[in-house]
Amino acid sequence: MSDETKSIHEFNFDLICEYFSAIERQGPGSPEMTLKALGFIDNLNAGSRIADLGCGTGGQTMTLAQNTSGSITGIDLFPAFIDLFNANARSLGLDDRVKGIAGSMDDIPFEEGELDLIWSEGAIYNIGFEKGLRYWHKFLKPGGFVAVTEASWFTEERPEEIETFWHDAYPAIDTIPRKLDVLQKAGYIPVACFILPESCWTEHYYKPQAKAREVFLEKHMGNAMAEELVENERREAVLYDRYREYYGYVFYIGRKI
Repeated sequence: MSDETKSIHEFNFDLICEYFSAIERQGPGSPEMTLKALGFIDNLNAGSRIADLGCGTGGQTMTLAQNTSGSITGIDLFPAFIDLFNANARSLGLDDRVKGIAGSMDDIPFEEGELDLIWSEGAIYNIGFEKGLRYWHKFLKPGGFVAVTEASWFTEERPEEIETFWHDAYPAIDTIPRKLDVLQKAGYIPVACFILPESCWTEHYYKPQAKAREVFLEKHMGNAMAEELVENERREAVLYDRYREYYGYVFYIGRKI
């Protein structure tokens, strides 16, 4: 296998979807961190409208729904994720106010000023931090909130290996102060930001992949693309273990001005 790590988007969509459907979260995070971020949002009530963009199968969405009283719309590009999302909502008895629909986060089906809160964990990179924040701004009510996690550098200088990896995977990665500046210039008051603990990567993201990986590889034995996808995820985990002090996900929370 090559030492070069690919962008996840270079793989077959059906394989990506199958692989990540087997784990609760499709990116680093945890229920505890979702709730910590929610603690900074003070405008919600039973009539609130919430959108979770890039919701995946809804791991974080269900936590939101169990701790708020408004209605939530989850949007994800993968219909298979949305099927699982809606099944999860039904199984938890939340389907009366939680619904997932297939769609793109850069073309969302809401009216201007309709939403009280836009949430996005581990997904805004798909359209870019700045682009997403600027585009979503108009859909929020005045005083509405945005809460997203974004890959960020913790230091000004990094070892070349991890610098190259992220430059190829997501060139828009930047330091926390610069991301906060982007948030503010996009029309939000920065309310809070905090780094996700390492357990969000290790215990809640990479560890669950280990078991799912065995089943996936057994099913797709001899499929070079499937094997490369698994190797790609393994290498990403190795790099995180090696360079975790230099980068991670950061929750950014802003209030629309």
